[in-house]
Amino acid sequence: MYQHELARSGKFLFVIRGTYIYAVIAIATLIAWCTRDAGPFDSASADCAWFWLSLGVATLGAVIRIFTSGWAALGTSGRVKAAAEAAELNTTGPYSLVRNPLYVGRIVNYTGMAMLSGSWVFGAITFLLSVLIYERVSIYEEEFLRGKFGDAHAKWAKDVPALFPRFHGWVKPKYKFWWKRMIWRERQKVFLLGTCVFLCWFARLGFDAAAVPAGQAWVFWAWGGLAAAFLLTEIGSWTGYYRDMR
Repeated sequence: MYQHELARSGKFLFVIRGTYIYAVIAIATLIAWCTRDAGPFDSASADCAWFWLSLGVATLGAVIRIFTSGWAALGTSGRVKAAAEAAELNTTGPYSLVRNPLYVGRIVNYTGMAMLSGSWVFGAITFLLSVLIYERVSIYEEEFLRGKFGDAHAKWAKDVPALFPRFHGWVKPKYKFWWKRMIWRERQKVFLLGTCVFLCWFARLGFDAAAVPAGQAWVFWAWGGLAAAFLLTEIGSWTGYYRDMR
């Protein structure tokens, strides 16, 4: 009964999971604007190290998702919001180390973006909340997979952890890496990561272009280039270039 309740709450979180990243970015930007501080330390050098650590954590999460999406099987939930789906049970590649590598990527990515606010407290809260959310979501999806794949799922789940990866037992991916599908799935997340970096940086300047230090105007151009690249991939989506990429 308790497992069923967890799965039911997990289904609700599954449906709204795509909105969580926007809340993280908005709160991180607000904290950066209020504190005007790049990190939780007293020295500028330590705060600079915190920024690069935060960016590294966020980027690691994005890389995990990029590789997982490129090797994922067709007919999986992916960007689907309504309900879990799976045409086959993927147990190779990243899925041979952890049963939910996309969610591991999200947890790491969101934690890093929260750290970009400069607050270790918000980073810690985001990490714990992300684990809780995606644990519930994974319980819902596991219930679906058990019902569809039965013994095959039980055998896989017996040896492979749900959210905390093991560091052995890698199985060569069943499919070749599919760049086109990876771009379709992850282009928005990469754009939002860059947007979070940009907004936290600009928020610390009070959103005042006149306060931008000499030599840092390139940040606007960098974000503009990222936005243009994202727009081009969106145009490709509208024109059907990414058709059948689920």
